[in-house]
Amino acid sequence: MKYKTCVSIAENSPDKIKDKLKNALKKSDYAEIRFDFLKTEEIPQTLEDIKYELKKVVCTLRPKSEGGKFEGSEKERISILKLIAEYNPFLLDIEFNTIKKNKELAKYLKSTKTKLLISWHDFKKTPKFSELKNKMNLMSKFSHNVKIVTTAKSAKDSTTTLQLYSQNKKSNLIAFAMGDNGRLSRILCLYLGSPYTYVSLGKPIAPGQFSVDEVKKIISLKPD
Repeated sequence: MKYKTCVSIAENSPDKIKDKLKNALKKSDYAEIRFDFLKTEEIPQTLEDIKYELKKVVCTLRPKSEGGKFEGSEKERISILKLIAEYNPFLLDIEFNTIKKNKELAKYLKSTKTKLLISWHDFKKTPKFSELKNKMNLMSKFSHNVKIVTTAKSAKDSTTTLQLYSQNKKSNLIAFAMGDNGRLSRILCLYLGSPYTYVSLGKPIAPGQFSVDEVKKIISLKPD
């Protein structure tokens, strides 16, 4: 089985994104582009510049309320998400909190047949397993692709998050924990069924993130 990676790209200019994306896809199966790091007016041209690579790209436009950088209005963000959907990327990351309260957006994205990654992050802690399991089930109603990320304060927190794989029956689940205590969960999730794990090209984009080279070395290890 081939374990796959997705390089996170968070750059503040279209040219930097193009360069990073080119390098990322040489080493990684997929790349995630954090469009929230760009100025709003630069997003349409960036999409046009990389449209042929988007079949391997997870597109993310994270608002500040969800740990992102997008500073515009929610109405503006929704319109950009719809624009991204028109390019039919590999996956369009939509926050669970966004889609569950915006029926019009959900209906629109369903009509475009855009492949969605429904995501939820807890940047402070790891909730109880029962809460995570319930959230996973609710999220899977919107898409086959679900991403749940918590923050690990201990090894036990990582185990709690990874335990979701034992209860997952119908989703392409990506579940791991951020932070130093969650680092190994970014590797273990691959062995438990995650379609890929998020990596960097060098400097981590998120707490505890490995580089693509580090992950490749780890998953290529074999016993003597």
